[in-house]
Amino acid sequence: MTATDRPSTDHSSADRLFLLRAIELSRRCPPAEHAFSVGAVVVGADGTVLSEGYSREGDPLVHAEEAALAKLPAGDPRLRGATVYSSLEPCSRRASRPHPCAELILAAGVPRVVIAWREPDLFVTGCEGVDRLRAAGVEVVELPELAEHARAVNRHLLD
Repeated sequence: MTATDRPSTDHSSADRLFLLRAIELSRRCPPAEHAFSVGAVVVGADGTVLSEGYSREGDPLVHAEEAALAKLPAGDPRLRGATVYSSLEPCSRRASRPHPCAELILAAGVPRVVIAWREPDLFVTGCEGVDRLRAAGVEVVELPELAEHARAVNRHLLD
């Protein structure tokens, strides 16, 4: 996908495409009984995919956004115009790492995040990833019409 394929005012087609890719990546997650399966895609302002990641990719404790951002050089200037697509709301608290995903996104300077599904109160009560990002000036777009696709990957945790 290129910038010309991505309308600047109608986010639905490109956002939907990249978020579906994030959901597809979540299916690669090794199974876990105590963690969500999440996929993330980092897309530059020109519509180029900069990196992808998924939960537990190469490390049983890594989160999707963390995996995707770690594949890019620290301070990469492309991140200042990028969008992070995540199948689940970026975490706001973590027991396994010092920095939750919302904080990593802010530190990277990413101005926009698109999610399919807000984190339910299953492992962490009151996830505030969306609220923290918005409070810091990040545009957060939710595509609730894709939430069921993200939940389906995690059905074993929810039933």
